Order: sequence, then structure tokens, then C-alpha cells
Amino acid sequence: AETRNFALRDKKGNEIGVFTGKQPRQAALKAANRGHKDIRLRERGTKKVHIFAGERVKVKKPKGAPAWMPNEIWKPKVKKIGVEKLDEI
Repeated sequence: AETRNFALRDKKGNEIGVFTGKQPRQAALKAANRGHKDIRLRERGTKKVHIFAGERVKVKKPKGAPAWMPNEIWKPKVKKIGVEKLDEI
């Protein structure tokens, strides 16, 4: 599978950032880890907007983590809400 680009859109439809991933969920997790809650990702080259609800939670670092990793890390979580079709970009 090819790496795809997903443009992050705000509520007004402005594209405010680009996240990459093979699946929309992978890009959504990256956006959630930056602190975005209401995640609307438009796939580049299409008119599909994937909608996710995102959050990030503090968790203890996993077993076998390298020593330099802090004891608590942010872990992103996303839930897919649906897909919208745009009339025009």
C-alpha cells in the first residue's frame, strides 16, 4: 500500500496541516497525538473527508521501553465517526 497524505481541516474547512499514513486511522492517530480533538482529514486527490474523534491519555511507559523514554507518555486514541463527500475542495 502507498503512503497517503491527509490534510487536516478546521471547522471552517481551511486545511491547517498534513498528516501521512497508509490508512486514514494512522494519520488520525498522529493528529490526535498533537492534541487535535475534532479530526477531519481530507484524503489528498479525493473529495473524501474522514471524520474522527481524537484524544490523548497519559500512560505509563511500556515494558522494554528504552531508558531515555520518560516514565509517562502520551498515547493517542481515535474513534471513526464517518466519511463525508465534498462537492468541491
